[in-house]
Amino acid sequence: MAGSSSGAIGLLHPGAMGASVGAALAGRGHRVLWASAGRSQATRERAEAAGLEDAGSLDQLADLCGTLISVCPPDAALAQAERVGGTGFAGVYVDANAVSPARGRAIGEAVLAGGARAFVDGGIIGPPAWKPGVARLYLSGSEAGSVAGLFEGSPLEAIAIGPEPGAASALKMAYAAYTKGTSALLAGILALAEHEGVAEALQEEWAISQAELAAGGEARALGSAAKAWRFAGEMEEIADTFAGAGLPDGFHRAAAEIYRRLTEFKDVPEPPALEEALAALLAERAGVAR
Repeated sequence: MAGSSSGAIGLLHPGAMGASVGAALAGRGHRVLWASAGRSQATRERAEAAGLEDAGSLDQLADLCGTLISVCPPDAALAQAERVGGTGFAGVYVDANAVSPARGRAIGEAVLAGGARAFVDGGIIGPPAWKPGVARLYLSGSEAGSVAGLFEGSPLEAIAIGPEPGAASALKMAYAAYTKGTSALLAGILALAEHEGVAEALQEEWAISQAELAAGGEARALGSAAKAWRFAGEMEEIADTFAGAGLPDGFHRAAAEIYRRLTEFKDVPEPPALEEALAALLAERAGVAR
């Protein structure tokens, strides 16, 4: 039975956020492993810097670890869980991805059907947790409290909020619906004003009546361009969450499209210039190939 008794923790996968989760655990003295098979050199470097041990393959990771934590783009989360289910992993599976409550429960069903002892639903609010106080990992499920205890004293604050899987994902969706949703809205507004030739007049009006937007609206709209490739999927998950609650979901479907139009800026070290971002947002409307 893979992972049935080991105290080691497996991380899937050490991206920008995942590496900080692994480092938080390793910094508390836990043995933290990852699987390098099929991963990029950049991921390998992040894992090494975070103090993670390479188990090689997913099968080996599942065999060596009693807990697996998944931190990946939301549209890959269910497939990742299904792969883990196929390994015979028998420990505790933690999905810490930005997915709808319904998808979170489907992820739980996939790993439990494969033999996992327990499923814990999670959602991370905040940036990578390289220092205390900047991020929280919310957890729900029967083993939420024990998983939260793994992070005690680490830079990542882990908070158990209930015994039912789905609650942590719902909280994450509600939070990001505003923060990332309104950033997409602002990006669309700036593109609209540029297309209609009223960008300067809009800025002048904001300076009069919306000082916060005048000072920081552009930075807020474009600051996430490097992550837009990931946020598009998150907006779809939020839309699914709204639809599941019987609420209109169109706003966040549109937000997903805004982020999709910014995916050319994936992983850029600095936010793009306003002119570049607006050109990307308006390219499809103008029939421009980029």
